[in-house]
Amino acid sequence: MSQAEFELKGSLFTLSALQMSEYDLNKLSNWLRAKVEQAPGFFYRAPLIVNIDALADVAIDFTAIKAVVERHDFIFVGISGGTNKQKQDAKAAGLAVIANSQAKVQKQAPNATPEQAPKVVEKIVEKTVEKVVEKAVFQPAKVLEQTIRSGQQIYAKNTDLIIKGAVSAGAEVIADGNIHIYGTLRGRAIAGAQGDTSARIYCSNMQAELVSINGNYWLSDSLQDKAWAQAACVKLIDEQLTVEDLG
Repeated sequence: MSQAEFELKGSLFTLSALQMSEYDLNKLSNWLRAKVEQAPGFFYRAPLIVNIDALADVAIDFTAIKAVVERHDFIFVGISGGTNKQKQDAKAAGLAVIANSQAKVQKQAPNATPEQAPKVVEKIVEKTVEKVVEKAVFQPAKVLEQTIRSGQQIYAKNTDLIIKGAVSAGAEVIADGNIHIYGTLRGRAIAGAQGDTSARIYCSNMQAELVSINGNYWLSDSLQDKAWAQAACVKLIDEQLTVEDLG
């Protein structure tokens, strides 16, 4: 028998999940703009899910939210959470309704600082619009002694990031320069966030959910046949990610 031309299969993909705790479209627009400006090319055309669990008593205009989200070059896929009425309204606006997964809900660590607060889970997409980037003046490396826990995000602006502990699954570390991780990398590591194509990611044990340099990224399934569970270096050569075994 010939192979079927079409086939439905279950798959796992990385989606950005935005927790919306206040229905204010101006604040939403300003927040999205600030996020995009933080790392050019980082969110371009990224699919976005908006969680509205905190807005159960609010009448929501999903068409208006979609307009705000897409104005900043995100793709509004659908919602999670909400009441039955809100879900019906979202479907009527052409949006998907995604079931909540308790296993993937991120919570702030008890002693987390605002800088370490949970952030959106992002999918990294290569930016296609060219722009002139002024060369940044790098500061001394940002050094952290502790393990980065699930739900935390660390950003080293205009410098390298050195982590002496591990990066847990569900955690995210971002640097405008290089990233050095002396423990196991199980979460997400994004180097060269402001456009530095020479940035690299070093770790003593590669088990990452995602690695990215200047918007080019690989997920864990692409890493497992390269240098999985080994000391590794990730770098960008001719706009293609390369992983080298440092063992």
